[in-house]
Amino acid sequence: MKQLIIALFMLMPALSFAQGPRGGDEKIEAAKVAFFTQKLDLSADEAKVFWPLYNAYQKEQNALRASRREQMISFRKVTEIDDLSDTEIQSLILNDFDFRQKDLNIEKKYYAKFKSSLPIKVVGKFYRAQEAFKKELLSRFRGGPNKQ
Repeated sequence: MKQLIIALFMLMPALSFAQGPRGGDEKIEAAKVAFFTQKLDLSADEAKVFWPLYNAYQKEQNALRASRREQMISFRKVTEIDDLSDTEIQSLILNDFDFRQKDLNIEKKYYAKFKSSLPIKVVGKFYRAQEAFKKELLSRFRGGPNKQ
């Protein structure tokens, strides 16, 4: 119980950040926090290290995605490739590569931080929990059974 209280206290910045213009974000973030809390089973000391790192990680990822949305440059959003010049098409493709590289750089940066601050088994559980949460979220979105 003490671990849960510490975890919730440490997550307040992330929860307030999640209260963006999209109403479902807050619910998803709360579900993710609960899911991670259960799956990671962090000690009090681990929670004190994990949650601030996780909040910073989420903040960087959210900022990158917001920047991408603002630019509205995505290969997938272009409906008529035939109407674009070769240079415009190449630019769209390279912008998508750039976004994915920046996202990967954030992943690697925080992997190193998690690994240097927490036991590797906790880090492994975190990455496994991330994937499991994505699958559960997709399952809920598609109306399928909730699997954990």
